[in-house]
Amino acid sequence: MRTPVDPRASGEDLTAKARIRNAAMDLYAEHGEDRTSMRAIAVAAGVTVGLLVHHFGTKDGLRDAVEQLVVDYFAQAIAQVPVTGTPAEIGAARDAAVQEMLAANPAVVNYLRRAVLDPARREGRLLERLTELARQEVTQLRATGYASTTRSESSQVISV
Repeated sequence: MRTPVDPRASGEDLTAKARIRNAAMDLYAEHGEDRTSMRAIAVAAGVTVGLLVHHFGTKDGLRDAVEQLVVDYFAQAIAQVPVTGTPAEIGAARDAAVQEMLAANPAVVNYLRRAVLDPARREGRLLERLTELARQEVTQLRATGYASTTRSESSQVISV
């Protein structure tokens, strides 16, 4: 089993901006974005609301940072898998790395669940960002001969 890289960094080394973003992800994952106030995020991060606004401006800015953190979890899980072996072996290893990451980070799973299934939540771009990550990976694998070039790229991205 690989030692996962945590995009959140360690607790002692975090900047105030990172603490705010991490607290927001945890609270959004637990309660949903609509039911989480900026004040609650500031308290959980140990900062003032003013500092939260200074770093992110609005809840939309904070949501963007949280979504990027979720994408970073996926990107780092995939990046730690060496591109060696057959295409099927590489795909299986990447799937396993993502599964390990999700198992180790329930807040990511809960955030994803809320972001995808909450019918009232339409503001974010998380699915677009994850699709772009998949497209970049498929493009790279196709260019290096590790993914088929006879199947359409869009079909491969959807499969991911």
